[in-house]
Amino acid sequence: MRTGAAAGHDGYYHEAVPYSSDEELLAVLVPFLAGGSEAGEPTLVALGERNTALVRSALPARARVEFLRGGAVYSRPTSAIRTYRRLLAGHLAAGAPQIRIVGELPATAFGATWDWWARYESAINHAYDEFPLWSLCPYDVRSTPPDKMLDVARTHPRTARPDGTHVPSAAYADPTTYLSEPRPVPPDPVQAAPPHAELVAPSPSAARAAVRAAADGVLGDDDLEDLIVAVSEAVTNAAMHGRAPFGMRVWRGADRVVVTVSDGGAGPKDPFAGLIPATDRATGGRGLWIVHQSCNYVAGQASPSGFTLRLTAGNPD
Repeated sequence: MRTGAAAGHDGYYHEAVPYSSDEELLAVLVPFLAGGSEAGEPTLVALGERNTALVRSALPARARVEFLRGGAVYSRPTSAIRTYRRLLAGHLAAGAPQIRIVGELPATAFGATWDWWARYESAINHAYDEFPLWSLCPYDVRSTPPDKMLDVARTHPRTARPDGTHVPSAAYADPTTYLSEPRPVPPDPVQAAPPHAELVAPSPSAARAAVRAAADGVLGDDDLEDLIVAVSEAVTNAAMHGRAPFGMRVWRGADRVVVTVSDGGAGPKDPFAGLIPATDRATGGRGLWIVHQSCNYVAGQASPSGFTLRLTAGNPD
């Protein structure tokens, strides 16, 4: 039996927690976490270092709460989805009637990679809906830009308030709608310079060679190998599923390598492509799932002339 505000709800109960002080944050989180502990529900926390310490100090000593490393969980959107689905499946198999999670995006999410994380917040409304999950997503309104808070309202069906109320979000958009909307993605500053390499209809081997040449002295071995895997998948996808003409450009920055793969098609038909494991989607999309796992930032941009997938390895900020 589900408890608290999620009592009687089927599937994922997803709430934002806008707050403007430590007191407001704790007024929502402490009863939520203590209530989960008292009900014997798996109760997890993935916050930044400061808020982790704040919550730890405010919880009753007897509270049974598992603390995760927020920075590790939220390294990439696809990694977070994979990690949480594994945890949720384990608790569900063990018989949990409800799982409670508090999860906080890292501060870096509000910079150049925000579109990626906003898409994550939308996609998980579908990705976790098979589980009896109730989660809270704190957002400090003092440091979260107003335009980002608009996306928070559109990706969270409900809001939990310090006064104990839980209210629907009038701005909420179904994830299929939200993820299908065209939204401009600002170019990376390194794209203002001529590309380090430009290839027309490259083979995967030619694409890999161009990336290796551009990344020399910029990327570490792990980032380089991950980018090579991603570029191979992206080029193969464009050749198989896109429309001519298709090509690839590579830019080399001081701390990152940016690659774009463009074709004349409309882009993925599945709005969840790349964000949700391909095994969970009847429409496929394994290649884009691998791409999203392998890069530090992935952005897609549709235009009248076609579709461009932008991959960043290194520091996307």
